[in-house]
Amino acid sequence: MSLMIMKYSIIETIRSAMPDVENAKEFFEVIAGCFQKNEKAETSTMLSTLIAMRYKVKENIREYIMEMSNLISKLKALKLELLNDLLVHLVLICSLPQFSQFKVSYNTRKEKWTLK
Repeated sequence: MSLMIMKYSIIETIRSAMPDVENAKEFFEVIAGCFQKNEKAETSTMLSTLIAMRYKVKENIREYIMEMSNLISKLKALKLELLNDLLVHLVLICSLPQFSQFKVSYNTRKEKWTLK
């Protein structure tokens, strides 16, 4: 009875895509499998956001870097680690021409910088 109620309480497009099952527990498992969070898609979305980020004139540079750092932390949680060197380069590449002195300074020094 509960399986019948569940089947008819969801929209027909989802219902037609579900395989026939014997009981309500199996039905829940099938639905959970269909709507489970996809880590690869989430990783791809976050990485695309990180790569597309550009510093805007009206933003605070610190907030911009912190936003990038936050995305990096989320990517690490999804088991995608990016090296600090790459992050520094991304910040420098995406910054405005007003920060060209920082770029020159970074490129002429031997030591490597961190986001801090």
